[in-house]
Amino acid sequence: MSLSTSVYNAFFRRNSVFVGTIFAGAFAFGIGFDIGVTKFYDSWNKGKQWKDIRHKYVEE
Repeated sequence: MSLSTSVYNAFFRRNSVFVGTIFAGAFAFGIGFDIGVTKFYDSWNKGKQWKDIRHKYVEE
């Protein structure tokens, strides 16, 4: 049994499983992309954001 047959039988044979796989993949991609972009933005703007300079202006 080849890999393509195994993948077809596991994910694409029934429409409900296929749609669920697409939704789960899109959800996981959305979360991963958001985390990646946030980390890139934070590293690119390190020292310029409020969370980095807050201690200079706020007294506790």
